[in-house]
Amino acid sequence: MNKKKRNLILVAAAALLAVVAVVVATTQSRTATFKQDYHIADTSTITRIFIADKQDYHVTLQRQADSTWQVDGNYPANQPLVDLLLETLRDMRIRQQVNKNAIPNTVKDLAARAIKVEVYQRQPRINLFGGRLQLFPHERLAATYHVGRETQDMMASFMYREGDKVPYIVHIPGFRGFLTPRFPADPLKWRSHTIVDLDVHAIQRIELQLPDNPQESFAVVRDGDGFAMEILEPQRRVDGFDTARVAQMLSSFTWLNFDEFAAIVPNSFADTCVSGTPRSILTITDTAGATHEVRTYIKYSNPDDIANMPDKELYETFDLDRLYAIVDRKDTVLIQYFVFDNILQPASYFLGKDISLQP
Repeated sequence: MNKKKRNLILVAAAALLAVVAVVVATTQSRTATFKQDYHIADTSTITRIFIADKQDYHVTLQRQADSTWQVDGNYPANQPLVDLLLETLRDMRIRQQVNKNAIPNTVKDLAARAIKVEVYQRQPRINLFGGRLQLFPHERLAATYHVGRETQDMMASFMYREGDKVPYIVHIPGFRGFLTPRFPADPLKWRSHTIVDLDVHAIQRIELQLPDNPQESFAVVRDGDGFAMEILEPQRRVDGFDTARVAQMLSSFTWLNFDEFAAIVPNSFADTCVSGTPRSILTITDTAGATHEVRTYIKYSNPDDIANMPDKELYETFDLDRLYAIVDRKDTVLIQYFVFDNILQPASYFLGKDISLQP
Protein backbone atom coordinates (compact mmCIF):
# COMPACT_ATOMS: atom_id res chain seq x y z
CA MET A 1 0.00 0.00 0.00
CA ASN A 2 1.58 3.28 -1.07
CA LYS A 3 1.87 6.30 1.22
CA LYS A 4 -0.77 8.35 -0.60
CA LYS A 5 -3.37 5.62 -0.30
CA ARG A 6 -2.57 5.06 3.36
CA ASN A 7 -3.03 8.78 4.07
CA LEU A 8 -6.42 8.76 2.38
CA ILE A 9 -7.52 5.85 4.54
CA LEU A 10 -6.35 7.64 7.69
CA VAL A 11 -8.22 10.80 6.71
CA ALA A 12 -11.38 8.80 5.99
CA ALA A 13 -11.11 6.98 9.33
CA ALA A 14 -10.63 10.26 11.16
CA ALA A 15 -13.69 11.71 9.45
CA LEU A 16 -15.72 8.63 10.35
CA LEU A 17 -14.62 8.88 13.97
CA ALA A 18 -15.63 12.55 14.00
CA VAL A 19 -19.09 11.70 12.67
CA VAL A 20 -19.51 8.95 15.27
CA ALA A 21 -18.42 11.34 18.02
CA VAL A 22 -20.99 13.93 16.92
CA VAL A 23 -23.78 11.32 16.78
CA VAL A 24 -22.88 9.97 20.23
CA ALA A 25 -22.69 13.46 21.70
CA THR A 26 -26.04 14.39 20.18
CA THR A 27 -27.66 11.17 21.40
CA GLN A 28 -26.29 11.65 24.90
CA SER A 29 -27.45 15.24 24.91
CA ARG A 30 -30.98 14.25 23.93
CA THR A 31 -30.99 11.50 26.53
CA ALA A 32 -29.82 13.97 29.16
CA THR A 33 -32.68 16.32 28.29
CA PHE A 34 -35.22 13.49 27.92
CA LYS A 35 -35.64 14.20 24.19
CA GLN A 36 -37.06 17.66 24.77
CA ASP A 37 -39.59 17.47 21.96
CA TYR A 38 -42.41 17.08 24.44
CA HIS A 39 -43.82 20.52 23.67
CA ILE A 40 -45.45 21.93 20.53
CA ALA A 41 -42.78 24.25 19.14
CA ASP A 42 -44.99 26.10 16.64
CA THR A 43 -48.41 26.70 18.15
CA SER A 44 -49.45 28.87 15.19
CA THR A 45 -50.01 25.63 13.25
CA ILE A 46 -52.39 24.19 15.86
CA THR A 47 -55.87 23.92 14.34
CA ARG A 48 -57.83 22.02 16.96
CA ILE A 49 -57.56 20.84 20.57
CA PHE A 50 -59.82 18.20 22.10
CA ILE A 51 -59.95 17.87 25.91
CA ALA A 52 -61.84 15.22 27.91
CA ASP A 53 -61.82 14.18 31.55
CA LYS A 54 -63.12 11.28 33.64
CA GLN A 55 -66.23 13.23 34.71
CA ASP A 56 -67.61 13.00 31.14
CA TYR A 57 -66.79 16.61 30.35
CA HIS A 58 -65.32 17.18 26.91
CA VAL A 59 -64.70 20.18 24.69
CA THR A 60 -63.29 20.93 21.25
CA LEU A 61 -61.45 24.19 20.67
CA GLN A 62 -61.04 25.10 17.01
CA ARG A 63 -59.09 27.89 15.34
CA GLN A 64 -61.06 30.03 12.90
CA ALA A 65 -59.88 31.68 9.68
CA ASP A 66 -59.44 35.02 11.50
CA SER A 67 -57.31 33.32 14.20
CA THR A 68 -60.04 33.56 16.82
CA TRP A 69 -61.20 30.33 18.47
CA GLN A 70 -64.57 28.66 18.90
CA VAL A 71 -65.87 26.27 21.55
CA ASP A 72 -67.59 23.17 20.16
CA GLY A 73 -68.21 24.99 16.89
CA ASN A 74 -70.93 27.20 18.39
CA TYR A 75 -69.54 29.72 20.86
CA PRO A 76 -66.72 32.28 20.89
CA ALA A 77 -63.85 31.14 23.09
CA ASN A 78 -62.28 32.95 26.01
CA GLN A 79 -59.26 34.13 24.05
CA PRO A 80 -56.95 34.85 27.03
CA LEU A 81 -57.58 31.32 28.32
CA VAL A 82 -56.88 29.83 24.88
CA ASP A 83 -53.68 31.89 24.66
CA LEU A 84 -52.60 30.52 28.04
CA LEU A 85 -53.23 26.95 26.82
CA LEU A 86 -51.16 27.56 23.68
CA GLU A 87 -48.36 29.06 25.77
CA THR A 88 -48.46 25.98 28.00
CA LEU A 89 -48.17 23.60 25.05
CA ARG A 90 -45.26 25.67 23.73
CA ASP A 91 -43.34 26.18 26.98
CA MET A 92 -43.79 22.92 28.89
CA ARG A 93 -40.70 20.77 29.31
CA ILE A 94 -39.79 17.47 30.95
CA ARG A 95 -38.35 18.09 34.40
CA GLN A 96 -37.51 14.49 35.11
CA GLN A 97 -38.55 10.92 34.45
CA VAL A 98 -40.87 9.25 36.94
CA ASN A 99 -38.91 7.07 39.34
CA LYS A 100 -38.78 3.49 38.01
CA ASN A 101 -40.40 2.08 41.16
CA ALA A 102 -43.18 4.66 41.01
CA ILE A 103 -44.12 4.07 37.36
CA PRO A 104 -46.81 1.37 37.98
CA ASN A 105 -48.70 3.52 40.50
CA THR A 106 -48.31 6.61 38.33
CA VAL A 107 -49.73 4.76 35.32
CA LYS A 108 -52.69 3.55 37.40
CA ASP A 109 -53.34 7.08 38.67
CA LEU A 110 -53.19 8.51 35.16
CA ALA A 111 -55.60 5.85 33.92
CA ALA A 112 -58.05 6.72 36.69
CA ARG A 113 -57.99 10.51 36.67
CA ALA A 114 -55.94 11.96 33.82
CA ILE A 115 -57.26 14.58 31.41
CA LYS A 116 -56.89 13.56 27.78
CA VAL A 117 -55.62 16.28 25.44
CA GLU A 118 -55.43 15.76 21.67
CA VAL A 119 -53.54 18.42 19.71
CA TYR A 120 -54.05 18.69 15.95
CA GLN A 121 -51.76 20.63 13.62
CA ARG A 122 -51.85 21.72 10.00
CA GLN A 123 -48.74 20.26 8.40
CA PRO A 124 -47.59 19.69 4.81
CA ARG A 125 -47.42 16.19 3.38
CA ILE A 126 -44.26 17.24 1.55
CA ASN A 127 -41.71 19.34 3.44
CA LEU A 128 -38.38 19.86 1.65
CA PHE A 129 -35.32 22.08 1.89
CA GLY A 130 -35.77 23.02 5.53
CA GLY A 131 -39.36 24.07 5.08
CA ARG A 132 -38.77 26.22 2.00
CA LEU A 133 -40.91 23.88 -0.09
CA GLN A 134 -44.14 22.76 1.58
CA LEU A 135 -46.90 21.05 -0.36
CA PHE A 136 -50.32 19.50 0.33
CA PRO A 137 -51.10 20.84 3.84
CA HIS A 138 -53.48 18.76 5.94
CA GLU A 139 -54.63 18.44 9.53
CA ARG A 140 -53.13 15.62 11.55
CA LEU A 141 -53.04 14.48 15.15
CA ALA A 142 -49.71 15.82 16.40
CA ALA A 143 -49.76 14.59 20.00
CA THR A 144 -52.03 13.03 22.61
CA TYR A 145 -51.24 13.87 26.23
CA HIS A 146 -52.70 12.45 29.43
CA VAL A 147 -52.38 15.16 32.07
CA GLY A 148 -52.40 13.90 35.63
CA ARG A 149 -52.24 15.31 39.13
CA GLU A 150 -49.67 17.67 40.54
CA THR A 151 -46.36 16.62 42.05
CA GLN A 152 -45.80 16.80 45.79
CA ASP A 153 -43.94 20.10 45.52
CA MET A 154 -46.83 21.59 43.45
CA MET A 155 -44.37 22.69 40.78
CA ALA A 156 -45.10 20.19 37.99
CA SER A 157 -47.64 17.65 36.74
CA PHE A 158 -47.44 13.97 35.89
CA MET A 159 -48.00 13.48 32.17
CA TYR A 160 -47.91 10.69 29.64
CA ARG A 161 -47.68 11.23 25.90
CA GLU A 162 -49.01 8.42 23.75
CA GLY A 163 -46.13 6.69 22.02
CA ASP A 164 -43.70 7.16 24.91
CA LYS A 165 -42.57 4.22 27.01
CA VAL A 166 -42.92 5.95 30.38
CA PRO A 167 -44.69 8.93 31.96
CA TYR A 168 -42.76 12.06 32.85
CA ILE A 169 -42.90 14.92 35.30
CA VAL A 170 -43.55 18.04 33.23
CA HIS A 171 -43.21 21.69 34.17
CA ILE A 172 -42.69 25.13 32.68
CA PRO A 173 -39.21 26.42 33.54
CA GLY A 174 -39.47 29.58 35.61
CA PHE A 175 -43.17 29.10 36.39
CA ARG A 176 -44.08 28.35 39.99
CA GLY A 177 -47.05 26.03 39.83
CA PHE A 178 -48.38 22.90 38.18
CA LEU A 179 -50.03 22.58 34.77
CA THR A 180 -53.17 20.50 35.35
CA PRO A 181 -55.59 23.45 35.89
CA ARG A 182 -54.68 24.79 32.45
CA PHE A 183 -56.51 21.88 30.77
CA PRO A 184 -60.17 22.09 31.93
CA ALA A 185 -62.60 19.90 29.99
CA ASP A 186 -65.77 21.76 31.03
CA PRO A 187 -66.97 23.70 27.93
CA LEU A 188 -68.27 26.56 30.08
CA LYS A 189 -64.74 27.20 31.32
CA TRP A 190 -63.68 27.97 27.74
CA ARG A 191 -66.57 30.10 26.58
CA SER A 192 -66.16 33.85 26.29
CA HIS A 193 -67.90 35.99 28.92
CA THR A 194 -68.27 38.90 26.52
CA ILE A 195 -71.85 40.01 25.82
CA VAL A 196 -70.88 42.74 23.34
CA ASP A 197 -67.71 44.59 22.45
CA LEU A 198 -68.87 47.72 20.66
CA ASP A 199 -67.17 51.00 20.09
CA VAL A 200 -69.54 53.98 20.45
CA HIS A 201 -69.41 54.48 16.67
CA ALA A 202 -70.76 50.93 16.18
CA ILE A 203 -73.86 51.45 18.36
CA GLN A 204 -77.18 52.04 16.61
CA ARG A 205 -79.68 51.81 19.47
CA ILE A 206 -79.72 51.04 23.19
CA GLU A 207 -83.13 50.34 24.69
CA LEU A 208 -83.88 49.75 28.37
CA GLN A 209 -87.33 48.58 29.42
CA LEU A 210 -88.28 48.63 33.09
CA PRO A 211 -91.47 46.53 33.39
CA ASP A 212 -92.23 47.60 36.95
CA ASN A 213 -91.64 51.27 36.13
CA PRO A 214 -92.54 51.68 32.43
CA GLN A 215 -92.50 55.49 32.49
CA GLU A 216 -88.76 55.25 33.18
CA SER A 217 -88.12 53.07 30.11
CA PHE A 218 -86.09 54.77 27.39
CA ALA A 219 -83.91 54.37 24.31
CA VAL A 220 -80.77 56.10 23.11
CA VAL A 221 -80.79 56.15 19.30
CA ARG A 222 -78.12 57.14 16.78
CA ASP A 223 -78.96 60.50 15.20
CA GLY A 224 -76.41 61.33 12.50
CA ASP A 225 -73.03 61.62 14.19
CA GLY A 226 -74.63 61.88 17.63
CA PHE A 227 -77.43 60.33 19.65
CA ALA A 228 -80.97 61.22 20.62
CA MET A 229 -82.99 60.05 23.61
CA GLU A 230 -86.53 58.70 23.53
CA ILE A 231 -88.99 57.93 26.30
CA LEU A 232 -90.81 54.70 25.44
CA GLU A 233 -94.18 55.11 27.22
CA PRO A 234 -95.61 57.12 25.64
CA GLN A 235 -92.95 57.17 22.95
CA ARG A 236 -91.49 60.61 22.34
CA ARG A 237 -88.12 62.26 21.84
CA VAL A 238 -86.73 64.42 24.62
CA ASP A 239 -84.10 67.13 24.53
CA GLY A 240 -81.79 68.45 27.20
CA PHE A 241 -80.57 65.09 28.52
CA ASP A 242 -77.28 64.84 30.39
CA THR A 243 -74.83 64.18 27.55
CA ALA A 244 -71.99 63.27 29.93
CA ARG A 245 -74.04 60.52 31.58
CA VAL A 246 -75.29 59.21 28.25
CA ALA A 247 -71.72 59.17 26.89
CA GLN A 248 -70.58 57.27 29.97
CA MET A 249 -73.39 54.77 29.46
CA LEU A 250 -72.55 54.25 25.78
CA SER A 251 -68.87 53.72 26.56
CA SER A 252 -69.83 50.84 28.87
CA PHE A 253 -70.57 48.64 25.86
CA THR A 254 -66.89 48.30 24.99
CA TRP A 255 -65.99 44.81 26.17
CA LEU A 256 -69.13 44.35 28.29
CA ASN A 257 -68.78 41.04 30.15
CA PHE A 258 -70.84 38.97 32.53
CA ASP A 259 -69.28 37.57 35.69
CA GLU A 260 -69.85 33.82 35.32
CA PHE A 261 -72.27 31.23 34.05
CA ALA A 262 -74.95 30.31 36.57
CA ALA A 263 -74.55 26.58 35.97
CA ILE A 264 -73.22 26.08 39.49
CA VAL A 265 -76.47 27.46 40.97
CA PRO A 266 -79.10 24.80 41.80
CA ASN A 267 -81.83 24.83 39.17
CA SER A 268 -84.61 25.19 41.73
CA PHE A 269 -82.93 28.26 43.20
CA ALA A 270 -82.25 29.84 39.82
CA ASP A 271 -85.77 29.10 38.60
CA THR A 272 -87.23 30.93 41.61
CA CYS A 273 -85.27 34.02 40.67
CA VAL A 274 -85.87 34.07 36.92
CA SER A 275 -89.45 32.80 36.72
CA GLY A 276 -91.00 36.20 37.43
CA THR A 277 -91.03 39.53 35.65
CA PRO A 278 -87.58 40.78 34.65
CA ARG A 279 -86.13 43.70 36.55
CA SER A 280 -85.04 45.14 33.22
CA ILE A 281 -84.80 44.23 29.53
CA LEU A 282 -81.77 45.65 27.78
CA THR A 283 -81.65 45.48 23.96
CA ILE A 284 -78.43 46.40 22.16
CA THR A 285 -78.44 46.96 18.38
CA ASP A 286 -75.29 47.71 16.42
CA THR A 287 -74.94 49.55 13.12
CA ALA A 288 -74.75 46.23 11.25
CA GLY A 289 -78.21 45.30 12.52
CA ALA A 290 -77.14 42.62 15.02
CA THR A 291 -79.17 42.61 18.23
CA HIS A 292 -78.42 41.28 21.70
CA GLU A 293 -80.80 41.08 24.64
CA VAL A 294 -80.03 40.98 28.35
CA ARG A 295 -82.90 40.30 30.77
CA THR A 296 -81.98 40.92 34.40
CA TYR A 297 -83.53 39.48 37.54
CA ILE A 298 -83.05 40.22 41.22
CA LYS A 299 -80.76 37.67 42.85
CA TYR A 300 -81.73 36.66 46.33
CA SER A 301 -78.98 35.73 48.72
CA ASN A 302 -78.55 31.99 48.95
CA PRO A 303 -80.76 30.75 51.83
CA ASP A 304 -78.18 28.08 52.63
CA ASP A 305 -75.79 30.83 53.67
CA ILE A 306 -78.07 31.96 56.49
CA ALA A 307 -77.14 28.95 58.62
CA ASN A 308 -73.51 30.05 58.54
CA MET A 309 -74.18 33.66 59.48
CA PRO A 310 -73.16 34.52 63.07
CA ASP A 311 -75.88 37.17 63.22
CA LYS A 312 -78.87 36.34 61.05
CA GLU A 313 -80.31 39.83 61.63
CA LEU A 314 -77.52 41.21 59.44
CA TYR A 315 -78.28 38.85 56.60
CA GLU A 316 -79.44 40.69 53.47
CA THR A 317 -82.37 39.28 51.55
CA PHE A 318 -80.99 40.50 48.25
CA ASP A 319 -77.54 40.02 46.83
CA LEU A 320 -76.05 43.50 46.82
CA ASP A 321 -73.30 42.68 44.35
CA ARG A 322 -74.80 40.61 41.57
CA LEU A 323 -77.90 40.01 39.46
CA TYR A 324 -79.07 37.09 37.40
CA ALA A 325 -79.29 37.73 33.67
CA ILE A 326 -80.45 35.76 30.65
CA VAL A 327 -78.38 36.65 27.59
CA ASP A 328 -80.05 36.32 24.18
CA ARG A 329 -82.66 34.05 25.82
CA LYS A 330 -80.12 31.22 26.04
CA ASP A 331 -77.58 31.51 28.83
CA THR A 332 -78.36 32.21 32.47
CA VAL A 333 -75.44 34.15 33.90
CA LEU A 334 -74.46 36.36 36.80
CA ILE A 335 -73.63 40.02 36.25
CA GLN A 336 -72.19 42.61 38.61
CA TYR A 337 -73.98 45.81 39.57
CA PHE A 338 -70.56 47.46 39.42
CA VAL A 339 -70.20 46.64 35.70
CA PHE A 340 -73.79 47.47 34.71
CA ASP A 341 -74.36 50.43 37.01
CA ASN A 342 -74.00 53.01 34.22
CA ILE A 343 -76.32 51.04 31.92
CA LEU A 344 -79.31 49.99 34.03
CA GLN A 345 -80.24 53.44 35.30
CA PRO A 346 -83.80 54.76 34.73
CA ALA A 347 -84.58 57.54 32.24
CA SER A 348 -84.74 60.21 34.96
CA TYR A 349 -81.05 59.59 35.74
CA PHE A 350 -80.13 60.88 32.26
CA LEU A 351 -82.57 63.82 32.13
CA GLY A 352 -82.04 67.32 33.40
CA LYS A 353 -83.87 68.42 36.52
CA ASP A 354 -86.29 70.57 34.54
CA ILE A 355 -87.37 67.79 32.19
CA SER A 356 -90.50 65.87 33.18
CA LEU A 357 -91.16 62.26 32.32
CA GLN A 358 -94.81 63.17 31.79
CA PRO A 359 -95.88 63.88 28.18
